[in-house]
Amino acid sequence: MGGHGWSGLPSVLMVVTMGVFRRCGVPAIHPVLSGYARIVNGEEAVSGSWPWQVSLQDSTGFHYCGGSLISEDWVVTAAHCGVRTTHRVVVGEFDQASPAEDVQVLQITKVFKNPTFNMLTLKNDITLLKLGTPARLTARVSPVCLPEASDDFPGGLTCVTTGWGLTNPNAQKTPEKLQQVALPLLSNMQCKTYWGNRIADVMVCAGASGASSCMGDSGGPLVCQKDGNWNLVGIVSWGSGTCSPSSPGVYARVTELRPWIDMILAAN
Repeated sequence: MGGHGWSGLPSVLMVVTMGVFRRCGVPAIHPVLSGYARIVNGEEAVSGSWPWQVSLQDSTGFHYCGGSLISEDWVVTAAHCGVRTTHRVVVGEFDQASPAEDVQVLQITKVFKNPTFNMLTLKNDITLLKLGTPARLTARVSPVCLPEASDDFPGGLTCVTTGWGLTNPNAQKTPEKLQQVALPLLSNMQCKTYWGNRIADVMVCAGASGASSCMGDSGGPLVCQKDGNWNLVGIVSWGSGTCSPSSPGVYARVTELRPWIDMILAAN
């Protein structure tokens, strides 16, 4: 998964689906992680175990970025992905080569790109997508929790990133099945030893541990568990052009962007 340009909700969203009360950030199908147990040096996920993972596809069905479902009506992704309303959001997908999966292909009615996003510094790399029809919540489709602006996710915490990005930066095509990898968070001070002053407060770093995000993972989730719920801590943003597993990947820091998210959701 790598490369430069990797291309007012309540804190606990309760959703009723199939007669079951399900909170955000609690997959009905449990993820299985070794070591928490490329995504360079990652592993295949359990089908359906990351139910907020979405695939952003252009009008030809080409997967170009990931994203995360935060409610029935909203998806969060990276600003640098350049999403358009002619593109589509696919939820409930695991194997992009399988025609048998019960996926939902959803239209995008509005694209809210953070107006302070800067393509040169990649600061504020976040876009919110308003869906034309709400996602139907199932055992394989449910939202991730948004952390509070005040939440702290310290360096050293093991988190997980998922996506269909390249497993090798020289590969011709992305993997068909969703990949996952557990990565440690770095403090921004630690991250600056790799990336210097390119690291801003609105970013969070993870990795440099033998695995990495890469092209095609952009916009996808970096999730950490808090009180038993998975929280969206980062949005895959940028990193080593070679997706080097010895350099940390850089993610948009959702706690810093929470006020902007709340403002957009409240107004729409």
